[in-house]
Amino acid sequence: MAPDFWDDPKQAEVLLKKLTTHKNWVVDYNKVDTCLEDLVVLDEFNQMQEATDEEVSNQHKLLLENIENLELKSTLNKPEDELSCILQINSGAGGTEANDWTEMLMRMYLMYSESQGYKVKELSRVDGDVAGLKSVSIEINGGKAFGYLKGENGVHRLVRISPFNSQGKRQTTFSSVYVYPLVDDSIEIDVNPSDLDWDTFRASGAGGQHVNKTESAVRLRHAPSGLVVECQEERSQHLNREKAIKMLKSRLYELEINKRNAKKDDIEASKEKIEWGSQIRNYVLHPYKMVKDVRSGFESSNPKAVLDGKLDDFIKAYLLSQKKISQ
Repeated sequence: MAPDFWDDPKQAEVLLKKLTTHKNWVVDYNKVDTCLEDLVVLDEFNQMQEATDEEVSNQHKLLLENIENLELKSTLNKPEDELSCILQINSGAGGTEANDWTEMLMRMYLMYSESQGYKVKELSRVDGDVAGLKSVSIEINGGKAFGYLKGENGVHRLVRISPFNSQGKRQTTFSSVYVYPLVDDSIEIDVNPSDLDWDTFRASGAGGQHVNKTESAVRLRHAPSGLVVECQEERSQHLNREKAIKMLKSRLYELEINKRNAKKDDIEASKEKIEWGSQIRNYVLHPYKMVKDVRSGFESSNPKAVLDGKLDDFIKAYLLSQKKISQ
């Protein structure tokens, strides 16, 4: 209600985001509290034979579900967990098979994002020579997108009968996923223009005559950090430059996060090789069907559902396992 509240829109936005975060905690807590009260009342009615055992059981399950959701939310307690994110996927060795796996992973994350109500933009892509994608970057906008997807960082391994192998042999292939938070205007990151080196090139893939016939895509190198980002989302080179700067600031912000958390290895050193033994999750389609997360031990016998974006259980298991480790 302060008359000068909106005099500084950027600071006002920061305060409103904090307010929304606190309000959501209160709403979720009250939901658990209400479920508990309802369970107590139903139990009393059940003892008087005015409520069935099934009604009590269903209310108990609802209470446990709300408590688990609140516990999961409690794992996302860092400022960057509230942010949107940028997700990059790169194919490993294996040619067309690996490129196809990269495209399958992109579809999985697109479907997961859709189920969460997130908005997605494709920032850059390099198509495979025959099929699939060599690499792709997408921006995922929505509350806690980074918090929920940060556990997808790492190498993903696929085992299947390859549709690109005429002999019908089982093949193993790898792609790496890299997720980092997308900074917003409320976070100040200083970038010296003299530290930037720009390249322009023609955008790849479908996108209209203007996109493919003009050098609208940009590649940005940041000398002090050695970071390189690409953007070809917009038809305008100017808009792509603005987006590239934002992506660079996001990467620099993550570096600062790592320093603040006293991590010994920087971003590049923490990347695993895209090969056998370094994977975080295995997707097996043949000779049996299973998806298993190496870190949390959680597994599913329905890989089709997982590849259709049903990642909630894997994300939940990972975040809760990390909470136990930190404790």
